[in-house]
Amino acid sequence: MPLNPADDTFLATITAALPDGRLRRAEPRYLEEPRARWRSIATHVALPHSADEVATILRLCTAAGVGVVPYGGGTGLVGGQIAPAGMAAPLILSLEKMNNIRSVHPDENALVAEAGVVLADVQAAARDQDRLFPLSLASEGSARIGGLLSTNAGGVNVLRYGNARDLVLGLEAVLPDGQIWHGLKRLRKDNTGYDLRHLLIGAEGTLGVITAASLKLASIPAATGTAVMVVESPAAALKLLSLARGHIGEALSAFEIMNRAGLDFLAEMLPDIRQPFASPPEWMVLIEVGLPQAIDPAEALETLFAEALDQGLVNDGVIAQSTTQAQAFWAVREQIPEANRRIGAIASHDISLPLGAIADFITRAPALIAPLGDFRINCFGHLGDGNLHYNIFPTPGRSKGDYDDQRDGVKHALHDLVHDMGGSVSAEHGIGRLKIDDLQRYGDPAKLTAMRAIKAALDPAGIMNPGAVLPAV
Repeated sequence: MPLNPADDTFLATITAALPDGRLRRAEPRYLEEPRARWRSIATHVALPHSADEVATILRLCTAAGVGVVPYGGGTGLVGGQIAPAGMAAPLILSLEKMNNIRSVHPDENALVAEAGVVLADVQAAARDQDRLFPLSLASEGSARIGGLLSTNAGGVNVLRYGNARDLVLGLEAVLPDGQIWHGLKRLRKDNTGYDLRHLLIGAEGTLGVITAASLKLASIPAATGTAVMVVESPAAALKLLSLARGHIGEALSAFEIMNRAGLDFLAEMLPDIRQPFASPPEWMVLIEVGLPQAIDPAEALETLFAEALDQGLVNDGVIAQSTTQAQAFWAVREQIPEANRRIGAIASHDISLPLGAIADFITRAPALIAPLGDFRINCFGHLGDGNLHYNIFPTPGRSKGDYDDQRDGVKHALHDLVHDMGGSVSAEHGIGRLKIDDLQRYGDPAKLTAMRAIKAALDPAGIMNPGAVLPAV
């Protein structure tokens, strides 16, 4: 059914039902998103301090037929946090005031945090207890736990620790009708019917609002090693990954691939970022290992490099000799997206493929889009878990606006290839509003039918993040 706008009458009702200060006019930061594709038409933001207050807000929104757009740290790249023109103005719901670490249980390797806690603060709280919360990504200084779980965030440590959903023991959440699900159990085993935890994680705020989570912690590795190695090709990088797994096993924490285009962009846009090689290689990988106390990570990486060199997989490499040097290596990887942003991408693709198909995809994709125009390609990402960021840029002297009429053709050509090779057109960024048509185009029909049925059952009024993940009805 059509939704109603959050008009003055509705806002007065919300204001009367909540303590003072919970409803505010939305500042510009709530109305924008990092890639500047959309601007929100919402006018007000609700800032609850508890799950009970979230429940009150959702009950009133359901009764009035007013849409709710949950807002985390605002770092999402697919528009899930934005209500664009063409829909009734919704209410933004930010949990930034629910920002408490409720408890830490180091002996259980568990931590309970509210949804508004910034990821870096969860990491610090774990570290204070000599534990590790391994979810790590470039936006960890501003991304919040609720948004990260709602989008099932990935990041650089998926290879060893898994995605966000793999780091959750239990949830507290509010359903669209205002019911609070008290699921903050710290259990490794709980076989009591449907797992609502995994239904809400990755739902992008379309089925309810996560208000707190019991999170898994891990032991901090006794010793960490970091290296960059020059590889001949993506195929060689994949063979190096297999070799590294054989040598290092589950202690392999990260395995990132970078292309010369990204390194050139860094040199052009962020020249203060020190690169490990005087001449940027065509392909290189960043490897991080976390090992027990009895094993020297530098020796493990040296052994790996020596064998890879013998096999012709690598031709150069540097092993970090200090924490500062390791951080410098990571700065190269982590600043590539910022350099990309400054160059201005025509189209960005967050894709995943079976490991065995990656080299073939990287070989075939340029020829597939070449007839559509003259482009520069920056391919980089989390090779260890099969996630590539395959981004298309204008040639020097031209801007991304010159290619507006080619963007859809490039996207469809690449996504068709990914789909045909058994991959996914959304690896870690989610669907949001940007990829709704992609989900309809490539999604399994049975899955889409089930998704619509679940949405209708839990959110019959359609108030939760309308127009995200599934088309608004």
